[in-house]
Parts: sequence; C-alpha cells; structure tokens
Amino acid sequence: MNWEQFWLIGWPNGITDEAESMRHLWIGSIIAAMVVGTLVWGLIIFASMRYKKRGDELPKQTAYNLPLEIVYTIIPFLIIAGLFFFTVVTQNRVQERSADPDVTVAVNAFKWNWQFVYPETTGADGEPVNTVGNSDEIPILVLPVDQTIRFEVASADVIHSFWVPEFLFKLDVIPGNENGRDNVFEVTVREPGAFVGRCAELCGTYHAYMNFEVRAVSPADYDAYLAARESGLSTYDALESIGQPGAATSTSPWDLVDDAQRADG
Repeated sequence: MNWEQFWLIGWPNGITDEAESMRHLWIGSIIAAMVVGTLVWGLIIFASMRYKKRGDELPKQTAYNLPLEIVYTIIPFLIIAGLFFFTVVTQNRVQERSADPDVTVAVNAFKWNWQFVYPETTGADGEPVNTVGNSDEIPILVLPVDQTIRFEVASADVIHSFWVPEFLFKLDVIPGNENGRDNVFEVTVREPGAFVGRCAELCGTYHAYMNFEVRAVSPADYDAYLAARESGLSTYDALESIGQPGAATSTSPWDLVDDAQRADG
C-alpha cells in the first residue's frame, strides 16, 4: 500500500514545489487528528465500561479535580499551538516571492470567465499576448515547467478565487487593493500536462461555468508558443504548432442554451 496516497484522503498529489509543503501539512494534520480522536474514543469507551452502573448505590460525587482540569486545558493548548506553528511556517513558505521570477502572468477574472496576459510579450497588434475565455471556448493558461512563475491576479468586478486543484492552493481575487491585499503568488510547476482550473468563490449566476485549463509544457515549447502568439497565431493554432492539443482537454465549455432550456423545463 502507498501510505502517502492513503493519508492524502482525496487530495491530489500536487504538481508544484509549493504543493509539497501543503501536502505535508495536510498529512501531519490528519495524523494528529487521528491520534487525538483515537485517544478521546478510547477514554470514552474506558469510562463507559469502567464506571457503568453496577447497582442502585450512588457513586461518590467529585466536584473538582484540579490536576485533571490542568491536564485537559494544557494538552489542547499545546495541540492548537503546534498546528498554528506548522500552519504559519507552511503559509510563509507558500507565499514566498522571488526577486526576479522567470515568468510573470497577469490573471484577470471577470463575470464569468478569465483572461491571461503575458505582460513581457508583444503581439502582432502591439499589445501583450493574452488569452481570454468565452462561453464557447475554455481559456488555456500555458506555463513552462521548472521555472518560477509569478501570478498577478486581479478582478474586474466581484471577488473571484483562482484555484488549480493540483497546485493545492487557491487565492481569492479581490478587486483593487484598497483593503491592503496584494493578489500575488508564485509557483514552480514540476509536471507537464493539462490541469483544470476553477473559480472557488461564489461570484454570481454563472460562477460554476468559470473553468480554465493550465497547460504545463517544457521551457522550449513555452518559448515557441509565445513566439507563435507574437507572430499573430491564435491560442489554438499556437498550441497546435508546438504539438499540443489546441483546445482544452481537462474540461469543456458548458452549453448555456441547453442548461437554460433544462431550467425552464
């Protein structure tokens, strides 16, 4: 049996360096919870068997047990303090930012889709290369593996949430920075492939339709993809030119007309 898979209990393995830290925190929390749960259930079963009713005589009544009360106050405090410590350490690790990331991507969320902009590029129209989704097309965010990628996330309207399950991480996309939040994070993807992304914050009528796809490719294919986009090719054609499927493979667009008809029916 693969014990690491067992302890994940439904979590994906994760494809980034940051996901490694998240997975260790999750597995440690599960083990701690099981130890505490086993102890509590053991004490409940022991007490119910040891002190079950054996006659009509009323047992001795004890109002206070100071040593016991101290123990069951200190132990939960130590458990909470330990979980808090490891959570803060993991959070600081996951939110670390490098001084000079290899790639920067601007992620713009709006009701109800996504736009991915590569600000360091220049397309045929003189604007940065970008991919935007619509009701008929899943937007594909192409990323290189083994490079530090910075995401600068923004919202055009309400709070959304940028979530790729295989990152084991999500970030609320908060409009503006008036509240002091800086919507920036970094990852280093280690596995090539296609991975579904979603909005994880209830943002309105078509919240569930806000899917996108992360397409992780080799650095050479990534450079070739951007060069193709800068020459004027569409996302579909640029992906096809590097030997990748032009359309999303991990998810597909929802049929809004069919869904509306089903709702009316």
